[in-house]
Amino acid sequence: MRSINARLGVLSAVIALSLCASTVAGIAQQATPSDLVDALNGLFGKHPGDRAAHTKGICLSGKFTPSPEAPKLSKAAHFAKEVPIRARFSLGGGDPNAPDNAQDNVRGFAIKFDLGNGANTDLVTISAPVFNAKTPELFVELLKTVAGGDKDKLNAFFATHPESTRQNAWLMSHPVPASYAGVDYFGVHAFTFTNSAGEQTLVKYHLIPEAGEPGLTPDEAKAKGSDFYADELKERLAKGPVVFDLVALMGKKGDPTSDPTLRWDDEDNRPTTPLGKISIEAIVPEATCDAGIFLPANVTDGIAGPADDLIFAARSPAYIVSFTRRKQTQ
Repeated sequence: MRSINARLGVLSAVIALSLCASTVAGIAQQATPSDLVDALNGLFGKHPGDRAAHTKGICLSGKFTPSPEAPKLSKAAHFAKEVPIRARFSLGGGDPNAPDNAQDNVRGFAIKFDLGNGANTDLVTISAPVFNAKTPELFVELLKTVAGGDKDKLNAFFATHPESTRQNAWLMSHPVPASYAGVDYFGVHAFTFTNSAGEQTLVKYHLIPEAGEPGLTPDEAKAKGSDFYADELKERLAKGPVVFDLVALMGKKGDPTSDPTLRWDDEDNRPTTPLGKISIEAIVPEATCDAGIFLPANVTDGIAGPADDLIFAARSPAYIVSFTRRKQTQ
């Protein structure tokens, strides 16, 4: 039987992508959206009515206020005016009782911008700057290997695919976040912005908490227990909004866009451009978020996702499979 530590040790592999499946033709033994959801269920179990991944979370409401610099990079509608948002903090994996105090689990922050007249666009981020599989097929293989419980096979997978260890290494080099509101979140994919003049800029997203990034020592995390984020956030919001600065990490010619397990060279020291402020104002019923989906590929005019990133292409179709299945069980 697979140990709890083994299960937690792969959570970082599961969270970021949540649900992915390849929709790009021409790949042998191509993973389908259903394959991805089935693999997640195989590892974490089926929980009718719940997401297959990022199951445990908190639904939120607030607003986005763009910076003066944002329209210079992109003609996206939400960079031109303040808009309402719906958002969700979450823990990775498909366990509805995932422990808040696990160090090796990514935190998620998904945002839906209301553009008016029924239109919207999404931003899906995690608390690590990389994912840990190059392709949907490798992600399925990883999930199945972990679910099988054979430590030697898992070690062999990581030996063959060392890029799959980068996300866990990042998480284990950082303390357990003391709050959803006090951790940096990253978009692991590269996006191309186009402004009204037709000028294009390659960027990655980074969300920086204005509260800073406080972490817990191992003893503090243990003392907090497995379920403290919701109460902490309620207390924090009672004092005022939770604010994040959304910035664009500026790309340059030659930066890779096809592999979300890679960081750009000297990424931490790259120039950034402020895009605006995310202000979380209230916790709302989870049904508010469950009524729809946060889709990584739901972009709007002025923003384009990477055409050569198989993980990016795979995510939204599998999110839709998961959404359909959970609605059928409600």
